[in-house]
Amino acid sequence: QVQLAESGGGLVQAGGSLRLSCAPSGHTFSSYVMGWFRQAPGQERLFVGAISRSGGRTLYSDSVKGRFTISRDNAKNTVYLQMNSLKPEDTAVYYCAFRYGSSNSDSARAYDYWGQGTQVTVSS
Repeated sequence: QVQLAESGGGLVQAGGSLRLSCAPSGHTFSSYVMGWFRQAPGQERLFVGAISRSGGRTLYSDSVKGRFTISRDNAKNTVYLQMNSLKPEDTAVYYCAFRYGSSNSDSARAYDYWGQGTQVTVSS
């Protein structure tokens, strides 16, 4: 059975950085496209970024492009979201997810399994 565990969230000031990690278990990490999403209170779950199986292709939301970087280390069975130049509007619960499909997708409905989320709070 697939389980995803996010870590690395916390409270930071605007302009700061955090690195989130996601460690899947129960399946071979390299077999799946991985995505990051976020959800603020009272808001829809929104796409942040995705990374292909090999790590060679990435897809980002315009709101984070140039500030966030997705990477993966298949040998360590871990995917990362490096978040720089954080803004208060980045405050949300961040979720990692994977999908069985072969292409990066920005749609939450395309992803098959989700982690429990990790809170990121950015103060101004």
